[in-house]
Amino acid sequence: MWAILSGIEGNLKAYEAVMNDLKQQNFPIEELYILGDLVGLNPQSEAVVERVREPQTGELTPQVCIGWWEEQCFNLYGLGGNVEATELREKYGADGVKLLWDCVSRETVQWLRQQHFGFFELDCLLIHGSSVSVGDELTPQTPPWTLLDRLQRVEANRLFCGRSGLTFQYELQTGSISSSVLTLNEQQPTQTFTPSKKQVIGVGNVGRESGKATYTLYNPGADFLKFKTVSYSP
Repeated sequence: MWAILSGIEGNLKAYEAVMNDLKQQNFPIEELYILGDLVGLNPQSEAVVERVREPQTGELTPQVCIGWWEEQCFNLYGLGGNVEATELREKYGADGVKLLWDCVSRETVQWLRQQHFGFFELDCLLIHGSSVSVGDELTPQTPPWTLLDRLQRVEANRLFCGRSGLTFQYELQTGSISSSVLTLNEQQPTQTFTPSKKQVIGVGNVGRESGKATYTLYNPGADFLKFKTVSYSP
């Protein structure tokens, strides 16, 4: 069984609530994934990173990939593709920029840079947004051809994502997508891809909503999926 988390955003109490819930399950958890947004505009972000890096006795060491907030940290410290942190400024203003700077240290940012962009396990892609970018927000309202494109890019049958913060299971049963390459000289032959049953799964968010944390359990062998909600005192 896998436990898949996302969107902790520096909420230590929410993370502890989920870890306690995992210990109460009647089956062993073999893998623990955190799909980005480990940190956020929260003074406890440093404490969350330390908690993840040093698991308690009997706990798994989480496998962490980067999310939207991690990318903003990279930009803020001049280590990303947008050193002016334009997206962060537009969404949260100068106060948000200052708060993120205060909440996440350069040392922590260096550790975050060592984490993965995503994970491909068996036929499953586990990632914050999609293979396009960490900010690619997939939801049940996303057009089916877009979801199919995101799956086909990495030839995955299951795509677990956390950017939206929602829990959902979206199944593509039938359909096809055609593609071709047009050069200055000629158009290459069209290739048509017809998928078998594929799914895009929103894994929820741990720390975004005060007092309620959501995450996902998945058994890849049995293709068993369960969404979990944990209440805690904020």
